[in-house]
Amino acid sequence: MDRTEQFRQHISDGYTFKGDAIVLGTAMLDTVAVPHTQVKVPLKMLNRHGMISGATGTGKTKTLQVLCEQVSAKGIPVLIMDIKGDVSGMAQPGNPHPKIDERMEKIGETWQPTAFPVELLSISEEPGVRLRATVSEFGPVLFSKILDLNDTQQGVVALVFKYCDDNGMPLLDLKDFRKTLHYLTNDGKDELAAEYGTINSASAGTILRKIVEIEEQGADTFFGERSFDVADLLRTDDRGLGYINVMRLTDLQDRPKLFSTFMLSLLAEVYGTFEEVGDADAPKLIIVVDEAHLIFKEASKALLDQIETIIKLIRSKGVGIFFCTQLPTDVPEAVLSQLGLKVQHALRAFTAKDRKAIKMTAENYPISDYYATDEVLTQLGIGEALITGLNEKGIPTPLAHTLLVAPRSRMDVLNEQEIRGLITTSRLVNKYNETVDRESAYEMLEKKLEQASKAAAKEAAKDTSGTRQTAGSSRTSRRRQKSTLEQVTGSRAFNTAIRELSRGLLGALIKGIK
Repeated sequence: MDRTEQFRQHISDGYTFKGDAIVLGTAMLDTVAVPHTQVKVPLKMLNRHGMISGATGTGKTKTLQVLCEQVSAKGIPVLIMDIKGDVSGMAQPGNPHPKIDERMEKIGETWQPTAFPVELLSISEEPGVRLRATVSEFGPVLFSKILDLNDTQQGVVALVFKYCDDNGMPLLDLKDFRKTLHYLTNDGKDELAAEYGTINSASAGTILRKIVEIEEQGADTFFGERSFDVADLLRTDDRGLGYINVMRLTDLQDRPKLFSTFMLSLLAEVYGTFEEVGDADAPKLIIVVDEAHLIFKEASKALLDQIETIIKLIRSKGVGIFFCTQLPTDVPEAVLSQLGLKVQHALRAFTAKDRKAIKMTAENYPISDYYATDEVLTQLGIGEALITGLNEKGIPTPLAHTLLVAPRSRMDVLNEQEIRGLITTSRLVNKYNETVDRESAYEMLEKKLEQASKAAAKEAAKDTSGTRQTAGSSRTSRRRQKSTLEQVTGSRAFNTAIRELSRGLLGALIKGIK
């Protein structure tokens, strides 16, 4: 058996599965595609997470697009974080081309232009379904992590939540939290001290400054109602295709705090509400984070800790998370060690640092008898990648230099008219884009302060009225006393008696002097 036949057998044994799988491409040996060596990923292993990495311009986004299409075609919904704004084209069918047919023939697949069901989502001013969450839904622990608070400040946040819970005051948006904190450190501090203790003014000031910081990044548009129900991510269309929910984040690259807030909320909500499914035959949802290096570079420690925790736990909820980035080293080691599927596009060796990064990347892949991994990494063409995943038993599949499947949808963005068309026909836009501002902590405290102010004014008016009444009574009494005195002193007999008395006293006094 020659080397090519040995290679074909090697790949076929490693990528033959009993259950359903998605096809990523065909294996290559010495830069030539080898027929009948399809590289696949079992559906049941997609909740073991994955990564797509490579230098700029090597085809990462198109691989990400293929992953979303293949998963959607199996009836599995997708949520993709679109940092660059270049994956919305999946809503339109692709354009035929002879090179596409040639590629797909080598892979052993037919190519059919296909439009996939796409829902545009937004947490900013981008058009799409508006995603919101309330402060109460975050809870004191998660909300404190977003603000990057210390233990003492977290205690203050927990106290604010406790006060609102005990008094039936919903914390819906940031103005609710800010108003409550201000109330408890000023007008309501005596009420607070009687039941819960006191709040240090320095801690309150720090928390307020942290809130202003995330408000400056647009978080005030994210907190509020109507809250997004993550169950709406799990939809399929009438063809049985899973919806590809595209989160438009093109205007958030310089606002990492807002994105961190959203990611923390989403992961916590998915983990908290999805039921345990164990080792199901297929995942319920795939989450794809494009340009993940931007997130890990700018993310708060709270976000990193949360992602590491969720990555380890969310698999049992039937959710797979995939990161698209430039270098595997962009992803924290604690996360990297949890990724089952690795798709590595070409890397560039322009500097000594680049060569060191390539060597480190090569060590993350299984040893192969057919490839010098560190050399192949610099020789991969556009639309090619080194791939290894997990078979149905959780064992790593052989490393394969892969000619990747071409996307079936448009490899470009939607124009404004097409975006408007998607939004106009969206059922979720009508559900979530109406702003709801029901009575919450802010309005309740305003009413409470107003009532207290009216009560104080009424009491002050009562006190003033009492004082005037007392003063009036005194004046009346004095007038009465004066009138009686005048009647007595004004009489002739009284005046005569006074004169006689005065004279008698004066005479006695003169006699004494003599």
